[in-house]
Amino acid sequence: MNEQFLNEILNQVSVSGFEEPVQEVVKSYMKDTADEICEDEMGNVICVLNPANEKRIMLSAHADEIGVMVSNITVQGRLQVIDRGGIIAGTYPGQQVKVHMPGGDVYGVVEGRRELFKNSELKATDFLIDIGANTKEEALEKVSLGAPVVPDTHIRDMMNGRFTARALDDRLGVFIIMEALKRAKEKGCKAGVYAASTVGEETTKSGAYWTSTRIKPHLAIVVDVTYCSDYSGMNPAEMGNVNLGGGPVLCNSPIVVKKLNQKMEECASRIQIPVQREAASRLSYTDGDKIHFSNEGVPMVLVSIPLRYMHTPAEVADWKDVEGCIELIAEFLVEM
Repeated sequence: MNEQFLNEILNQVSVSGFEEPVQEVVKSYMKDTADEICEDEMGNVICVLNPANEKRIMLSAHADEIGVMVSNITVQGRLQVIDRGGIIAGTYPGQQVKVHMPGGDVYGVVEGRRELFKNSELKATDFLIDIGANTKEEALEKVSLGAPVVPDTHIRDMMNGRFTARALDDRLGVFIIMEALKRAKEKGCKAGVYAASTVGEETTKSGAYWTSTRIKPHLAIVVDVTYCSDYSGMNPAEMGNVNLGGGPVLCNSPIVVKKLNQKMEECASRIQIPVQREAASRLSYTDGDKIHFSNEGVPMVLVSIPLRYMHTPAEVADWKDVEGCIELIAEFLVEM
């Protein structure tokens, strides 16, 4: 695994609708591996292996992260925002944040007042972000309306091969599908592989739909994160028993093709990678839902990464699961 590649992805700001920084990193790291790299008007990036092969397998992971966007600036120079994706509003007050601007990030703090922490109905529109400005005019010299804002977090290693960062959902998935394409190529994969770093999953899911309708894949492998059940407050009855470090997760969902799940399990058994199962009553609530209904219908299998504390500024993953996902998908591609 190329950990520098992952670190560069994670260090970008890629709030839904502002995925360009991550996509530039992907294009840079994949230029010597992919046979072709395509980009569309929405900003989806597709790295292609064996484009002449009639068998087309789409790999999909989304480049965008949750965050907020500047909607107004008050007379006092405070930034007001709206959400972009499913933020947990209570994780923002009192936090350091950065506003992504073309000339460089602008740093600030979400005002933290005791009454905010008691507000069970807290919304992004309740936030006031202090960047140090005294007036609206002064703030506008540094920040533009429409600028994306994220918590100012760090990437940190933890015990037992775990690590923590903001927005592992789902830039970790982007890393996995690109590394899987590389490994499949090294193993002699002959199928046409289309590894798509898609935009807008946290808001519109338009990126995956656009990409699938243009690739017209015969099947799709979607890589996203899923909830672990091994921390307080999680109920295994809701989605199954999923443990951090327990391996890639396959989904028992009516939208996932059972034969593809079975093929994944056969590949996992052959290369001795443990897999876990999660349960879903209906849709997968990933890009796979849009891909599945695109074209004349696309068979889809979901490979998920166990994740603790999803949609918080400090998500936690395990390197063993990352490596397991890469190796499993590479083996599947070679087998197909």
